[in-house]
Amino acid sequence: MTIAQSPPTNDHPTPPLIGSFPDGTATDAHADLAFDETELDLAPDPDGPTTWNLIVDEPDQGHRLDRFVVTHGPGLSRMRVQALISSGEVRVNGEQADAATKVRLGQTVTVIVPAVVVTHLIAEAIPIDVVYEDADIAIVNKAAGMVVHPAPGHPRGTLVNALLARLPDLQAINGTIRPGIVHRLDRDTSGLIVVAKHERALAFLQAQFRDRTVEKRYLALVDGHPRTDRGAIDAPIGRRADRPDEMALVSIPRGGRNALTYFRTVENFAKHTLIECKIVTGRTHQIRVHLASISIPVTGDTVYGRPEPTIAVGRQFLHAAHLAFRRPDGEEMVCESPLPADLQDAMNQARH
Repeated sequence: MTIAQSPPTNDHPTPPLIGSFPDGTATDAHADLAFDETELDLAPDPDGPTTWNLIVDEPDQGHRLDRFVVTHGPGLSRMRVQALISSGEVRVNGEQADAATKVRLGQTVTVIVPAVVVTHLIAEAIPIDVVYEDADIAIVNKAAGMVVHPAPGHPRGTLVNALLARLPDLQAINGTIRPGIVHRLDRDTSGLIVVAKHERALAFLQAQFRDRTVEKRYLALVDGHPRTDRGAIDAPIGRRADRPDEMALVSIPRGGRNALTYFRTVENFAKHTLIECKIVTGRTHQIRVHLASISIPVTGDTVYGRPEPTIAVGRQFLHAAHLAFRRPDGEEMVCESPLPADLQDAMNQARH
């Protein structure tokens, strides 16, 4: 079923609403949604600079360039390989090529991995809400306003800095500035995030994200009311060319990536709706972009929604309320997080 919406801007596709809100975890029904490691929070791996020359053999001809390098290269993630291709550090017979280029028998693929700038992580005794912990993982109920890991403009005061004070051994995981972090939450999104405490747990969790068996559900208050009580928004997302810090609906030929968000109405108010969203993919700002694209922006989201909040809330009303996956010991883990006080207050305003 496709519902016509107001015309998208910037030559973006109109999002179709399809199907209904699923009750179980992601399964083979979503196997056709190609996974790429931009959905995980992975960082560059090697120290470099180093050069590899890879020869395309018969079993690999016709494969995508990025897949070929991931399979035969120096242990790089797909996200890292795609970044190297984009920056011209991967060449086919000496020529630059796109990630989707099909390699041919006998070609030489040269991979140059530049030196990685090592950033020293500082442990900081910042209070965090650890709702579950065992020998393999920790689950944190992240507060709004906290950045997950150090990044330009946020060298300290992040969740990673706080975790290192509690779990010093995290420093050794994956040799990155985001040790143990598997997935992301926006700075102003609160809720559940799982952290791996060692390399084996990290790989185990990453595999579940790749297989789309992790169930992530969010609560969002939106301005207005959806045209259907439940459905799914299936529309690719990419970076805006004119505002690279923002995301938008972008067609796949223009660099967008498949994105699928299910939603259902939880409670209706006069001018707002409380909805639950289940994301199958994990694109940056996915829920915020998808909901705005069908004219129900997240309340308080001044980037993708209204410039002035419709009720008094100091951030976007978006909370990661449910997380379900298998622990490294094989047991099923289901964790729930109630709305924090600021969002409860905002919802009470919507009721009245």
